[in-house]
Amino acid sequence: MFNMGKWLIVIGIVCIAIGLILTYADKFPLGKLPGDISVERGNFKFYFPLTTCILISLLLSLLLFLYNRYKS
Repeated sequence: MFNMGKWLIVIGIVCIAIGLILTYADKFPLGKLPGDISVERGNFKFYFPLTTCILISLLLSLLLFLYNRYKS
């Protein structure tokens, strides 16, 4: 039962985080950072959010590192 309680807490924290991200997403310039590649020529549009991908990867790596370090 104790393990289920931990999972419910984690799920609650994840739900709160997703809610905060959806609420304040327009205030963060993700997808419009310097280093994101955007090419427009005539009817052709190419967009690759390189910097955004690197930033998200670093944040997820940090979260997983902290999770693995402090899990019991």
